[in-house]
Amino acid sequence: MQPPAAVGPRQLLRRLRDMMAAKASAQERLNEVVRIIAVDMVAEVCSVYIRRAGDVLELFATQGLNPQAVHRTRLRVGEGLVGDIAAHARPLSLDDAQSHPQYAYRPETGEEIYHSFMGVPIVQAGRVVGVLTVQNKTRRAYTEDEVEALQIIAMVLAELASSGELVTREERLPAEGIALLPTRLEGVRFAGGVGMGQAVLHQPSIVIRQVVAEDPESELRRLEVAVETMQGTLEALLDGAALGQKGEHQDVLEAYRMIAMDSGWIERIRDAVRTGLTAEAAVQQVRENTRARMNQVADHYLRERLGDLEELAVRLLQHLTGQNATVAHGPLPDNVVLVARTMGPAELLEYDAKKVRALVLEEGSPTAHVCIVARALDIPVLGLVNDALIRVDDGDLLIVDAETQETFVRPGEDIVQVYTVALGARALRRERYAAIRERPAISRDGAKVRLLVNAGLEMEVEQVTTVGAEGIGLYRTEIPFMVRAAYPEVEAQMALYRSVFDKADGRTVVFRTLDVGGDKVLPYFDRLSDENPAMGWRALRIALDRPAMLRNQVRALLRAANGRPLHVMFPMVSEVAEFDQAKAILNMEFERERTRGNAVPSEIKVGAMIEVPALLFQLKALLARVDFLSVGSNDLLQFLFAADRGNPRIAPRYDTLAPGPLRMLSSLAEACDAARVPLSLCGEMAGQPLEAMALVGLGFRTLSMAPLSLPPVKAMVLSLDAQGARRYILSLLDAPDRSLRDKLRAFARDHGVAL
Repeated sequence: MQPPAAVGPRQLLRRLRDMMAAKASAQERLNEVVRIIAVDMVAEVCSVYIRRAGDVLELFATQGLNPQAVHRTRLRVGEGLVGDIAAHARPLSLDDAQSHPQYAYRPETGEEIYHSFMGVPIVQAGRVVGVLTVQNKTRRAYTEDEVEALQIIAMVLAELASSGELVTREERLPAEGIALLPTRLEGVRFAGGVGMGQAVLHQPSIVIRQVVAEDPESELRRLEVAVETMQGTLEALLDGAALGQKGEHQDVLEAYRMIAMDSGWIERIRDAVRTGLTAEAAVQQVRENTRARMNQVADHYLRERLGDLEELAVRLLQHLTGQNATVAHGPLPDNVVLVARTMGPAELLEYDAKKVRALVLEEGSPTAHVCIVARALDIPVLGLVNDALIRVDDGDLLIVDAETQETFVRPGEDIVQVYTVALGARALRRERYAAIRERPAISRDGAKVRLLVNAGLEMEVEQVTTVGAEGIGLYRTEIPFMVRAAYPEVEAQMALYRSVFDKADGRTVVFRTLDVGGDKVLPYFDRLSDENPAMGWRALRIALDRPAMLRNQVRALLRAANGRPLHVMFPMVSEVAEFDQAKAILNMEFERERTRGNAVPSEIKVGAMIEVPALLFQLKALLARVDFLSVGSNDLLQFLFAADRGNPRIAPRYDTLAPGPLRMLSSLAEACDAARVPLSLCGEMAGQPLEAMALVGLGFRTLSMAPLSLPPVKAMVLSLDAQGARRYILSLLDAPDRSLRDKLRAFARDHGVAL
């Protein structure tokens, strides 16, 4: 038998609102709150757990459990049902809690007589600050409406739970955050570079002063006006973004604009208003619910969109409340390091880009929209920095080194001095690099080295001339696919590739066909669930299983060439038969265009990427078929060492300058030279001057790298005796050392090689 119906949510919310405003201590108000909830929701137990230091959830108030358990019962985050709710930031409803594998019995509570259980997280600013639960003796199934009602109630409790009246903010801080001692935070490089400046905390926190609506119809009208105003403001901001009229960043902003106009997101807010919430509280509820759901989603792309949704919710709250959510429009230091949990692209554009030296994010990914815009603005980004907002205070001096993937908080004078000198030296080097931009990369003993750039964004294509590159050794065609909301048709692809050809202005461009899968997810593509994505269904494997995709892409490339030479490279080739299949599709499309009388490339060069070690054992057959080869050192070396380069425990363990991989690359260079097949290397290894020195010594004469890496590599080549380096490196290949890095660095120092 079901218990009697609970009091309507509006009446309950009003009672809670009045209670929260009462002149009483925080503990007294909390005690009365659990009593009111228990009565109005017809629950025999209502309890509130508050999160304390050390990720501990402490029972702070209860109606129904043993009062002696208050402040005695504690659960770790992740422990028991309450801990599970806190760990995953999602509600839990059970008709028989004691049979759940996560159930953790605490004898002092006396809860063994209660079977049904419902709990929701108490969330403030995206963080779980507590858990609200109700229990009943009978085995009853709580309805979705009851779960939603409890979530709304948790919103009312969030301010009290996080106000500092129950648990002080200082208690939640790690010890190193309390003391004014230097702190080192680790993260993941989302956009390369180094920046130093004062911390500016980008925390869009808006105070919601009223949760319960007096007149829902009036609140709906307020919401509609705010939505319309927000959308109009965004149109003006995005249309006026000073990033140029073309490029993938514009596709990013267009996708963001589409999210802002999404009727489904807005309708969920309307539904929340109809339950009795004010417009502001409804936006906040949908925001927190979306965050809770998205945090549980494994899908890479969907999680990236969370930053966009967060920003839009804050903007809508800003229009509803009239509160300025960020400091972007206020006075800023001359050197700013932005620190945020997450950020949307429009939020970054609101800051003066000339003052922003770096961006630190607690969440996100390299392909998040804000990171793509940051790279267009040449702003270093370090992401996945745990608890950055807790451990950094506004105004702290920060040094963000995205290259070493670390941030120094309140660094000592010694560290500041080191980076000040380094940044100054970098500025001087850039001046010297400008002087050698037009010089060909020829070593002291006459070895000519072709230096090319890797590109995926149009702004990177434009840097070909800026850095003095001879062309594009790797154009990643998947990047434009990843920032679009839908699969680009042949005409759209053709327009993009034609633009790349035009900007290259006669220089060589090597187009790599679509390399998706693994950590590169298309928003409109089937969600992949490979246990090991790096070795799963990706790149050429997808293209051969779905040949229509490859046909459309090569058709667009053929048309975009329009009488110019075309270089096409297939990624992730595992065996010669795969290369033959892919080349057959290209040949078929070429004949199709030719017979239709369309303009075709003046010549076509077809190559393969060496990324899978198995292909090295078919090298003779492969060399007879290809026009060129390019080593993808990132994947090749992680497969060679069986070491995931994205795993921080494993990635640093194996060195690219170990004897094993250098011998492998030496053998490959010799085989290609004998077969007269051009060979290049286009992984990260090519962009590091020391590694590039080793590659030149091993016989590589074409290197492709990120645009900003090219000037220092050119300076290295100009100062190098290539034959001397070759003799020295070959003499080391039989060494048992784990790495030859120190010996090669010593060689460079002794022979005046610029590193």
